[in-house]
Amino acid sequence: MIFMQNMNKKNLKLAIQKSGRLTDDTLNLLRSAGLEFESYKSKLFSSCRNFPLEIVYLRDDDIPDYVASGSVDIGIVGQNLIYEERPANVQKLLNLPFGFCTLTLAVPKESTVQTLADLNGQTIATTYPNSTKDFFKQNELSVETIKITGSVEIAPMLGVAEAIADLTATGSTMALNDLRPLAKIYDSQAVLIANESCMLSASKKQLIDCLLVRFQGVLSAKNYKYVMMNAPAEILPQLKAITPGLKSPTVANLAEPGWISVQTVIKEDTFWETIEKLKLAGASGIIILPIEKIIL
Repeated sequence: MIFMQNMNKKNLKLAIQKSGRLTDDTLNLLRSAGLEFESYKSKLFSSCRNFPLEIVYLRDDDIPDYVASGSVDIGIVGQNLIYEERPANVQKLLNLPFGFCTLTLAVPKESTVQTLADLNGQTIATTYPNSTKDFFKQNELSVETIKITGSVEIAPMLGVAEAIADLTATGSTMALNDLRPLAKIYDSQAVLIANESCMLSASKKQLIDCLLVRFQGVLSAKNYKYVMMNAPAEILPQLKAITPGLKSPTVANLAEPGWISVQTVIKEDTFWETIEKLKLAGASGIIILPIEKIIL
């Protein structure tokens, strides 16, 4: 690629989706990690102003190959493409909490097919032939796959295939096209991947490790809420049991004798249950704040 000549060869190169379902979340993650750069639709790459990183904007299905070849060092891409393309010399570094979808096997609503076995010897239209073949092989069934890069949903209506295997986030597109899900092939989400060879370079690995600390700090913060509360000092043992925080709550005496201020963090997935326990224990004046980053 010609624009590669304009990049600083010592900088880390990150490939991200130029335009698509992962783009906005990826850009938000990078900026939340403190990276400063410009991005707009016609741009082919960006240089970070405050980190030795070049961001390359590519089609999502090209990213695994660029990472595998070493043209870029790392990439953010859907796990589905890694499952499908199985690029050599690539390793996954981190799961990212966006881009969730499922590779789903579906048939027309009026189809007589009710089980996987009913599709034995039939034709499946899909953008993911390798994943589809593997799925049926694991279930000891044989099918023919037809690779379609466009509107897979219309294949059964045209008589091209008896079923389809396609990515779905909500299932609404399949429902609109009178298709019903038959089986889940796998779940997918965005992942950070790296070229295995670049991980052997001390300078590149150091930069990658720095980015991982930033990303994990941003992602960890989403799983916690910062909580401050007032409580009678006598119930401190109960509060410690309810809200252990990362290690233990921070406690300070208040001006009013016998009262303390407690600061801690609560996991998002148990947030309301924990707040209810705190109230029942006798805590009051509970203040909840978002956390921007946590470095564990």
